[in-house]
This record gives sequence, structure tokens and C-alpha cells, in this order.
Amino acid sequence: MNQDPRHIRISDYNYPLPDERIAKFPLSERDHSKLLIYRHGAVSESQFFHLPELIEAGELMVFNNTRVIQARMHFRKATGALIEVFCLEPLLPADYAQNFQQTAHTAWLCLVGNLKKWKEGTLEREMLVKGETVKLSATRGECRGTSHRIDFAWDNPHVTFADILEVFGELPIPPYLNRETEESDKESYQTVYSKIKGSVAAPTAGLHFTPQVLDALRAKGVETEEVTLHVGAGTFKPVKSEEIEGHEMHTEYISVSRHTLQRLIDHGGRAIAVGTTSVRTLESLYYMGLTLLRNPQATDEELHVKQWQPYAAASGSCTANSASNAAVSGSSAAAQDVVGNQAEPTAVEALQALAHYMDLHGLEALHNSTQIIIAPGYKYHIVKAIVTNFHQPQSTLLLLVSAFVGGDWHTIYDYALSHDFRFLSYGDSSILFGEERD
Repeated sequence: MNQDPRHIRISDYNYPLPDERIAKFPLSERDHSKLLIYRHGAVSESQFFHLPELIEAGELMVFNNTRVIQARMHFRKATGALIEVFCLEPLLPADYAQNFQQTAHTAWLCLVGNLKKWKEGTLEREMLVKGETVKLSATRGECRGTSHRIDFAWDNPHVTFADILEVFGELPIPPYLNRETEESDKESYQTVYSKIKGSVAAPTAGLHFTPQVLDALRAKGVETEEVTLHVGAGTFKPVKSEEIEGHEMHTEYISVSRHTLQRLIDHGGRAIAVGTTSVRTLESLYYMGLTLLRNPQATDEELHVKQWQPYAAASGSCTANSASNAAVSGSSAAAQDVVGNQAEPTAVEALQALAHYMDLHGLEALHNSTQIIIAPGYKYHIVKAIVTNFHQPQSTLLLLVSAFVGGDWHTIYDYALSHDFRFLSYGDSSILFGEERD
């Protein structure tokens, strides 16, 4: 770390983005988008279906398999006022899968549009679900920051909340598209490998992949693994503070299987991340492992990666009890020296500590959360290349890219702007190669 990211001025990460450069709709063929290639400070371009030619056999690529839910619902009061309820994250039950299977009642943390018109009372709406009329009610609970607890209840025990969202809900496309959701978005705003419901925004770097591109990667010998990070509405939250110290990152929920963790270890703790969500998941794994190296008895809550934790970790040191730490990491006496001598643990050592923790607790998958912010001054530990779209000016995602390319983001974005690349969620793509590290 050579700078304190808290004092980065977000205005230094601005660039002109004309509205006509924001792609309002995707291309008819996903993999025919343009592909910017950044390597060692040099920029070139191709088309996305050529991506397999750029990845070497034996590399590991990690994808986020989250699936966007139809999280936006509308209710009309008797007065005629339209109220929008936008589901952000489950509260009761807090587990996504369990919540979607509820058959009478759930509670979610939600954003409420036109809140001033909903001071009290219960909202109701009827629709046909599975051929039967179902009445859905929404009751507003306590305020939590800019969001509210909303309790949903419905009158058919054969209908799950997943069914409710499919019928009552609307796919929440990004606000900067400035248009209504269309039927085509239900397919085009999902990756072809999406599986696990929970996101309110797509991991858009993955929208370019087709079965043909995935088959070509595997045919070349590129290995693929999946993680899950449920993208929250906070991904669109602008940085309004002058310095990023004043910006609060949203919590995102992640799931990583024991098998995927082992594949990362087998690849020396290095991987190519498809999308910034995969980046945040992989880099968060390092800090979860680091927490365990320092405190083998850490709880699930203590494994949560806090926003500024990576920068505090860089200035701190691995605490005592190195023998215990080395045992937990499953590594040798040499690894014990690394911890005991306060050197920075490697990605493999951190991942081994996490794998040991999972084995100790009989976990087939790790479920936890992260608020990590990746900004210039951050040292990448696991991610060696990133497939990503072009992000909004003055956004935390642009900070993440800048951190990866050593501050050289202007080279990338100036090229994209001057060579007719399409921007944001439905826009074109890039692959950014980092410098090799020991």
C-alpha cells in the first residue's frame, strides 16, 4: 500500500460520458460485442468471441452464477398513489433460498418509492398465480437507513415467494438506461450460466458469454469455477462525498463451495475474474483467510470483510500464537515462520486457512458477506486478470479498475471513448491483464 485510499478525491475519477455512448439495449448476439485488451500498458481491440484465444490453457476463470430476481413491485393505494417496493435483501428468513420457498409470509429490506404517500396502512394487490387468484399484502416496518422493513403476506399456501416475485415483480434494469423494463430484458439481463436467485442487478461482464464461448474456453483447457455474490442496489449508489472515506459500501452476500476453494489453492491462489463481483468475492476470500490466520477461533460474524479492512491489515501484522495459526492453515513450519515473522501471508496460505475452517465445521460451502472497497492503494492477492465492462464516472467500480491497472485507467477509457465502444451494463467489454507477481 503506497497511499491511504480514504483520502482519494472521487472527482479525480471523472470522465465525459455522453448519453449516446450508454448502450440502452444489448447486441442481438451477445458475443459480438467489442473487446478491449489491456496488457502492460498497451491497448488493442477485438471481438468478444475471440476471448478464448487470449486465455492460456490451464488458467482458472471464476464466474458469478447469481441470477437477477424480479425485485421491483408496484402497489396502488385507494387514493390512486403508486407505491414502488424494491426488494434488496431478505430479513425473515435471512437466507435467500429459504426465503424464496416461504408459502405465507416473508420480510425483506426494501427501498420504497413515493414513500411520502404511504404513511400508514397495508398495501394490497391481486394477480393470477398458477391459475389461481392470489392477494399479496405489504406492510411497512421500521426504517433502516434509506430502506424499510416490508412484511409480505399472501393467501395461498401453494404459492412460494419465488412464485410471487415471478408474477408480481418486475426485473430491475439499471436506472441509467432511462427506460422501462421490456420483455426481452428477462433474458438479455441474465447471464447464460445464472443459477442462484438473489441479485437485484446483473453481474454484467458475464452478459457477453455464450455457450459457444464457454465451450471454446473449455476445449482449450481453461478451467472454470463458479462463486455466488448477490449484487445489491448499492452497486448503483453514487459516491457523493468529496473523498471516498465518506462513502459507505453496501453489504453483499457471497457463497463459495469447498471444491472451488480447492481449485483456487491448486492454481496457486491465482484466477481470472469474470466481472467486478467475482473480483470482490475472490479478494474477500483472502481477507477471510487472513482473519483465521490471526484468530483461528474467529466466528462467522468476524469473517465478514469490513470496508477498510484490507488497508488496516496492510499496516498491521499477524498476531502471536503463530504455531496455532500455522496448524489452522494446514501449512508447514515455513508458513509458521511467515506468520510468526509478521510477513504478509500468501494467497494460498490464506485460502488453506479458510479450507481448514470449512473442513473443521463440516461446510460444503462458505456463506458470508463482504463490504470490501477496492481502490488505488489496494494490493490484489488472487485476481490476475479481469473481464469487465466500462463503468460509470466517479464510481467505486472505476476505482477498482484503477487499482488493478496501477492508476492507468485513463488509457483504457480514452481509447474506449475514441474508438466507439459502448458503455455500462449493456455495453462492450474489456479484459485487463495484471502484472505477474510471485
